[in-house]
Amino acid sequence: MQTILVTGGAGFIGSNFIPYFLEENTDVHIVNVDLLTYAGNLENLSEIEKNTRYTFEKGDICDRNFIQSLFDKYNFKGVIHFAAESHVDNSIKNPDAFIQTNVFGTFTLLDIARNHWMKAPNEYKTAFLNARFHHISTDEVYGTLGETGLFTEETPYAPNSPYSASKASSDFLVRSYFHTFGMNVVTTNCSNNYGPKQHDEKLIPTIIRKAISGENIPIYGDGKNIRDWLYVLDHCKGINLAYKTGKTGETYNIGGKNERNNLYIATTICNLLDEIQPKEKSYKDQISFVTDRPGHDYRYAIDASKIEKELDWKAEENFETGIIKTIKWYLNNYK
Repeated sequence: MQTILVTGGAGFIGSNFIPYFLEENTDVHIVNVDLLTYAGNLENLSEIEKNTRYTFEKGDICDRNFIQSLFDKYNFKGVIHFAAESHVDNSIKNPDAFIQTNVFGTFTLLDIARNHWMKAPNEYKTAFLNARFHHISTDEVYGTLGETGLFTEETPYAPNSPYSASKASSDFLVRSYFHTFGMNVVTTNCSNNYGPKQHDEKLIPTIIRKAISGENIPIYGDGKNIRDWLYVLDHCKGINLAYKTGKTGETYNIGGKNERNNLYIATTICNLLDEIQPKEKSYKDQISFVTDRPGHDYRYAIDASKIEKELDWKAEENFETGIIKTIKWYLNNYK
């Protein structure tokens, strides 16, 4: 049984991924490392906390001694790296935390993994090439799009926020460990995820939470900024495929082909809440517009044809089906 290190597994995507990955791969043991900052919540993993193939270790990916001790203890044969500071607004207020976690933390993991696998007790090439490092990144590294066009794996990087710049830096570090050392790496860049277990600070949970609490629903600028929305379980399925069958050194973009602007998102959620949990006035009356944030990219959209063709992945949820599942989950969990 292989033991795999998953970082940031108590966060939104990681806590959806680990139960799915354990169910799909019965020959693996997962060690989840998470610092449990405000964005991490072990309650998100309550369904697997007694699973004998799951272990939690609290700690910081920037702590080299801690990470080294885990590699020595568990002899990981793979790393799936989610851990990151991810809120753009927070990166504008406090970029230092993003550089530390997203850049230095990724470097620490890469470097320890490389040294550990090179020094493995079995033959060097077999150990080093069979152990895989999967880096989870974002479409925000590509910058912004106009009215047309899609991000592909060949799109030049042009990050516009401290968050996206820190993720771009980590992507390049992963790339360098492949080209310099021959390390078995793969990177996936995803579009905007939504679904169960997402932290309250993100757009869709904020809209739902504000709506049902009777507060104003804040929308940046004119609400016309466009994102490609990807249901989190579809993303998890893509990660599983890329980790197991993706080509070494390659990048795969994972997108939902669900371009929607922020005002559409808010209006759709309000219309659905009017049906599911009606009140005297429409929830749409709570939508308000606030000052746009600095460096707010206009549009993101991903061309996912590479992972569709090479790894036979496809998004199963469209936005209209995924958002109903998401709303119902939050209604059941906001008490």
